[in-house]
Amino acid sequence: MRVTGLVRVVAFVFTMVAMWVFLRSYVSINRKTIRLPRWLAGVPPKEIRVPNTKCGLSKPCLDNFFAFKLSTGAANVVGPSMCFENEIIMSPVRNNVGRGLNIALVNGSTGQVTKKGSFDMYSGEPKFLIEFLEKIPDSTLVLVASYDDPGTKMNDKIRTLFSNLGSSYANQLGFRDSWVFLGAKDLKNKSPYEQFLKNNPETNKYEGWPELLELEGCVPRKVF
Repeated sequence: MRVTGLVRVVAFVFTMVAMWVFLRSYVSINRKTIRLPRWLAGVPPKEIRVPNTKCGLSKPCLDNFFAFKLSTGAANVVGPSMCFENEIIMSPVRNNVGRGLNIALVNGSTGQVTKKGSFDMYSGEPKFLIEFLEKIPDSTLVLVASYDDPGTKMNDKIRTLFSNLGSSYANQLGFRDSWVFLGAKDLKNKSPYEQFLKNNPETNKYEGWPELLELEGCVPRKVF
């Protein structure tokens, strides 16, 4: 009987020691592997700062430069938009865009928008666009975005006027092409701010129309 009791005591002690070792190891492992969320641990998360740039540009413009972003329309469904110095000056939301060519004039020195217009190049009168372009004052920035069809009523006179503003693609503009452009009245060379995409049934993104084009950047202020 004494031997049996001794065996039971030894077995009990062994069991308690084994449980103690197991629990200690388990707690130790958990201490090493469990990480509380920072907000539970009382440590404030690092603030995520989103760059605040005019017109949502990828990087800010330098001093004496204007920020701009232009986009053409998407097929004949969504109209074009223009942002200049963080102001949406033309867009479907503002209800001041239309089929054809959408144009905004900006004072190249002050950055003030002086005039806006939408010209139907499918069934409109080309003379209205010619009069608009011929009256552009010197030192004026000219922002252009196409929508639906910018080329059906395009003629040699209009092409020449746009070429004189610095366009490299006005002479190629045709039916349902996509075109976005920023030029200037007294520009002596071709503008670096221009994108053009030809209407091509084999490559069009939308049925009957090429894809939307976007153009953004920083244009130097006119300094006198």
